[in-house]
Amino acid sequence: MTDPDLERWRLVLGEPAAAAGELGPEAARRDAALDWLYGRDDDHDRRDVRRRATRLGGGGPSALTAVDWLDDINRLFPKETVERLQRDAIERYEITDIVTDPEVLRTVEPNPALLRAVLQTKHLMNPEVLRLARRIVEAVVRDLMARMATEVRAAFTGARARKPSRWKQARDFDVRRTLRANLGHYRPDERRLYIETPHFFSRSRKHVEQWQLILLVDQSGSMVDSVIHSAVTAACLWGLPGVRTHLVAFDTDVVDLTQDVDDPVELLMKVQLGGGTDIGRAVRYGAGLIEQPRRAIVAVISDFFEGGSEAALIRSVRDLIEQGTKVLCLAALDEQANPVFDRELGQRLADLGAAVGAMTPGRLAEFVAEQVSR
Repeated sequence: MTDPDLERWRLVLGEPAAAAGELGPEAARRDAALDWLYGRDDDHDRRDVRRRATRLGGGGPSALTAVDWLDDINRLFPKETVERLQRDAIERYEITDIVTDPEVLRTVEPNPALLRAVLQTKHLMNPEVLRLARRIVEAVVRDLMARMATEVRAAFTGARARKPSRWKQARDFDVRRTLRANLGHYRPDERRLYIETPHFFSRSRKHVEQWQLILLVDQSGSMVDSVIHSAVTAACLWGLPGVRTHLVAFDTDVVDLTQDVDDPVELLMKVQLGGGTDIGRAVRYGAGLIEQPRRAIVAVISDFFEGGSEAALIRSVRDLIEQGTKVLCLAALDEQANPVFDRELGQRLADLGAAVGAMTPGRLAEFVAEQVSR
């Protein structure tokens, strides 16, 4: 088989497309790596898809281990495909060897899917494996911090003023004034406007008074992405003028992790994912941290499937709102901000006056900055 498009389809479709022709040596290795993972899919049996005899034993090649497979895919596929394969192995097929085998952890390239897997399986790890797994946590968190810190902290650099500025920064580019000032340089024949003099907004700082931001994070297994981004967001906000950040994790118990906010790696290694959910208890704990009700923001990050008393949660949120505290009920805090939550309870909380929805970390930082600068 020499046609690359035909070969690609053969890899996508697997053994049922074998009639398309034999694979070359490199493509055959790719096919074996894909089959090691996707060949275990029960859906093949339900659809009566024919499987290779060598996959079920006999005279075929020896079975790949997770270590062999990881080595193969890193040699055979581009980085984006490797990350997808690793994510499917961990999340779809629950192949925990990838994050509990010391040999794998010494060589694997850290990525967000592996971070999620480490957090979900670290309770299974012995001290040596946990030490190796920490490398993945550190690497991915470092990357997240590098990407998010600029976005989060930019929200606190001052509000844009209408007066012009001599400082030229892309985020302060004044589009309207620039267009008006350069209309004389429009070339109709080219349908282009040439800009000779760009204009920019200035930013002004206001005196800010101290606010409290209390992040209450549901550490149930389904909230792992939000737990990760809450930890990194709290670290980015730590030490900014006008904001004192608290981070509290909860399931049926409540754990105050504020002392570790400046070290998100240590914080994430202490999180225990799974268990039940008592949101009302966490909200009551958060309420007890508030010093000035009208200068406090309580952000509850949860899927709002309450395992405790919904009535008690409603009362606690109502009390916070009535005393002037800003309450955010976030069904997701991550880069995608795709919410999955109990919409009926979410609506009841919204009816009380809470802001209910989902946010990216940058948008949460903007919201906090808007409150602080008022």
